[in-house]
Amino acid sequence: MTALLELSNVSKSFDLRAGLFQRVIGHVHAVSGVSARVERGRTLGLVGESGCGKSTLARVIVGLHGLSGGEVRFDGQPVQGHDRALSRRIQFIFQDPNASLDPRVTVGESIGEGLVIHGIGDAKARRAAVGRMLEVVGLPPEAADRFPHEFSGGQRQRIGIARALILEPELLICDEPTSALDVSVQAQVLNLLMRLKEELGLTMLFISHNLAVVEHIADDVMVMYLGRAVEIAPVATLFATPRHPYTRALLSATPVADPTRRGQRIRLEGDIPSPVAPPPGCAFHPRCPLATEVCRSTPPALREIGEAQVSCHHAEG
Repeated sequence: MTALLELSNVSKSFDLRAGLFQRVIGHVHAVSGVSARVERGRTLGLVGESGCGKSTLARVIVGLHGLSGGEVRFDGQPVQGHDRALSRRIQFIFQDPNASLDPRVTVGESIGEGLVIHGIGDAKARRAAVGRMLEVVGLPPEAADRFPHEFSGGQRQRIGIARALILEPELLICDEPTSALDVSVQAQVLNLLMRLKEELGLTMLFISHNLAVVEHIADDVMVMYLGRAVEIAPVATLFATPRHPYTRALLSATPVADPTRRGQRIRLEGDIPSPVAPPPGCAFHPRCPLATEVCRSTPPALREIGEAQVSCHHAEG
């Protein structure tokens, strides 16, 4: 398969400033050496605890944050800053539909804004395109004349999806698009995204902390911990035979409706280390039940084990 998106040793740090003159006193290492591929037509689920760098990585991919190191390539070409032409091919669906829609303008204006910015069509053609896109996401065309507060949370997220798709992107980045919705509405939005992926031939990067959602929608999964990729595998492989101790702990904490599938909960000791001063060696070793001396001194490389790529000295155990 052809990779639409390639990440090579991607890193992003933010300056930590203090004092009257705002001197740099340290760095927050939000993303550290992440390498991955998103194959054309597939969905990569990106999971991990809050603060692990998922959203920062997404913003680096679209150029909203500059790179501190490494390279991002889209369709074989390096991504350098916020490229206006590239923004047509990569679109974002945000977590909170309330915050992502301007309450002062109609839904039709919000959805059609991208067409205006890129100079696509005249006013009549843009209005027709907005109406068609509303129908695609399951809303009536006349909804274009209404304001965001007149819709439910699930409907507002459908509007956000319509706004992202109006420019016919190739890559859709979904940053926890269902976490602010009720469970029943989450299922509707997820099914809509899966249907649109098939109908429109989309490639997706789906960010979530909910492993059950990722299992439902993703083809492949990348697990992140403290800004690093610790395991990458096809979704069936990762859920059946997780290799990294952190992945196993995440899966053990996922609620399961079937009592016969419930296993022993793996409880991690301690807190996530600070990204300002990450621990030496493996970043997970202070909380890992398998940690040995090599884990405390030597960072593990991401290596292939079967169908998975795992960053752990004891992944075979």
